[in-house]
Amino acid sequence: MDTFLMNDYIDAQVLKMFNDEISRELDQEGNEVLLELDSDVFDAPGDDLHSAFNRYEKEFNVDLSDVNWTPYFPWQNTPLFQRWFKLKRDDVEANRLPLTVRMFAESAKAGKWLY
Repeated sequence: MDTFLMNDYIDAQVLKMFNDEISRELDQEGNEVLLELDSDVFDAPGDDLHSAFNRYEKEFNVDLSDVNWTPYFPWQNTPLFQRWFKLKRDDVEANRLPLTVRMFAESAKAGKWLY
């Protein structure tokens, strides 16, 4: 298969997997809003993300065990004392890096986490 077609295929497969695993918002007419490659998965419920990450590792053979999640989920990695007294959640999230479906697709193509 042509490299360009293979890359498109992997993009589509990763996107489908995330759309299968992650709960989605509804639009004004009650239709599910599907994720796109540049969608940030940050707002997905924690259980959905955990399940999606596990499935991603198995289906695309990309090990996520050594990923530093702090830039993508800084609030969860901030010490409790700082969360209570020193930092406002908005300040922490303002510096948060997006965690997009595209990042997972590009990593699947490379066979390792790239970010």
